[in-house]
Amino acid sequence: MLKNGLFPCFWPLCVKVRFVADYDFTQDLGEARSKYETITQAVGLDSLRGKIAELEKQASAPGLWDDPETAQRVTSNLSASQAEYKRLTEAGQRLDDIDTLYSLGMEEEDEDSKQEAWSELKKLSKDLSDIEIQTLLDGEYDNRAAVVTIRSGAGGVDAADWAQMLMRMYIRWAERHQYKVQVIDTSYAEEAGIKSATFRVDAPYAYGKLSVEGGTHRLVRISPFDNNSRRQTSFAAVEVIPLVEPTDHIDVPDSDVRVDTYMSHGPGGQGVNTTYSAVRLTHLPTGIVVTMQDERSQIQNRAAAMAVLQSRLLVLKQEEEAAKKKELAGDIKASWGDQMRSYVLHPYQMVKDLRTGYETSDPQAVFDGDIDGFIDAGIRWRHQQRKEARQEQEAR
Repeated sequence: MLKNGLFPCFWPLCVKVRFVADYDFTQDLGEARSKYETITQAVGLDSLRGKIAELEKQASAPGLWDDPETAQRVTSNLSASQAEYKRLTEAGQRLDDIDTLYSLGMEEEDEDSKQEAWSELKKLSKDLSDIEIQTLLDGEYDNRAAVVTIRSGAGGVDAADWAQMLMRMYIRWAERHQYKVQVIDTSYAEEAGIKSATFRVDAPYAYGKLSVEGGTHRLVRISPFDNNSRRQTSFAAVEVIPLVEPTDHIDVPDSDVRVDTYMSHGPGGQGVNTTYSAVRLTHLPTGIVVTMQDERSQIQNRAAAMAVLQSRLLVLKQEEEAAKKKELAGDIKASWGDQMRSYVLHPYQMVKDLRTGYETSDPQAVFDGDIDGFIDAGIRWRHQQRKEARQEQEAR
């Protein structure tokens, strides 16, 4: 060791190490630029600028707020589009700044500058991956708010407890991203947990992201409700639908809907179990039932229930149209299967998505809402499935 505390550097070895580092940085920077160009081509910066200009024109129109729902939609879309444009242009500027910083570090042999450039490139690469995921949300309703319903399945009281754990997981995920969550309806089980729950997540692309979570979730653990501490497997179903907008034109005639009112039930609080504020809507042609009880008034619950009923009818319409296309096109790979993810707490700890293969050995982090890795993998998987389906159709 030298007096300054540094180890001696043998010239050929140092040159080799620095050459490899410089080569790796150049390669990683090139990959980041390539990804950025792919993203901007997919998004279309010019068309995005045009969209923003049109939305700004609509937002400044006199009388916009005479129709609050339309005004909310316009301002929300404008805010999301401006944020997307800013994020893309700033990413491009960051690429240039990182390149400049590293080049200066090489010229001046300043290792601190080069290290800072490496660190910034790592952060930018992560941000670009997040932006890339956004470009894959290209479904018709992907940009909508989401309505999530969780139902307990096989497994008795463990399944009811599992359904409540899943509800907490998704609400924690939304809170991590500062998304607004509104619990619409909760049906509590007798001993523990919930029979079912419905909640709304208000954020741009909430449906596109959460829709990959739809399916059957399986939990394997030592049952906390079993006196003999036996291992229990329980199931819960997750349904995700897009929230309807006024422009969707889902007409529901009054004659097609039976309306029942009853007293709200569940954990206490003022207004609970005192008035017939809870509402149950039954769509007679399809048999779809929607219940709402978390609002204070019957009018509010009825309006919320109708919005969810319209959303489910919209999804049913989509499924019918997809079934017709599938019948005409033949067998296309588009099945997710019933069981899409396993959460194992005993005899080992692991959460694994059975479609994408993505997994983690930290279930507690997952239960606390750390599910972005699963969602991103699911979005990429779905995009690939859709791409292969289109290619298969074109080949017929």
